Amino acid sequence: MSCLGNVIWILCGGLWQALAWFLMGIIWCVTIIGIPIGRQCFKFASLAFAPFGKEVEYGGGTVSMLVNILWLLISGVPLAITAAVNGVALCCTVIGIPFGMQCFKIAKLALMPFGAKIVKGPLGEGSKGDEYSYGFEDSKRNGG
Repeated sequence: MSCLGNVIWILCGGLWQALAWFLMGIIWCVTIIGIPIGRQCFKFASLAFAPFGKEVEYGGGTVSMLVNILWLLISGVPLAITAAVNGVALCCTVIGIPFGMQCFKIAKLALMPFGAKIVKGPLGEGSKGDEYSYGFEDSKRNGG
């Protein structure tokens, strides 16, 4: 079911949201300091391209909070607004409500992406090996 949802999602605006995240990643990668943030944008572009079957768990530490503040001031607000507007437009029809909810999930992620974990399946049902962490603390712990 998530495969069909992702195919329909691409037609309902998911492609444009993924391209917006990808564009922000390119802009952040212009400077050497912004490359780690740009890499995170590329990872979230893949989530924006196919959000069905994935959930977001929020967490993180001090470094993630500081980067989230910098992110919010520079890139987070425009991405969140576009996702929220797309979500409101999709929720105008009963058929579009599941797609609108995915837009709202991405809008919330656009406001605080660092320290968030993407897990496959409904929240709390992700099995080991299915977690993808996008926080700066986790990359330091894993040696990357």
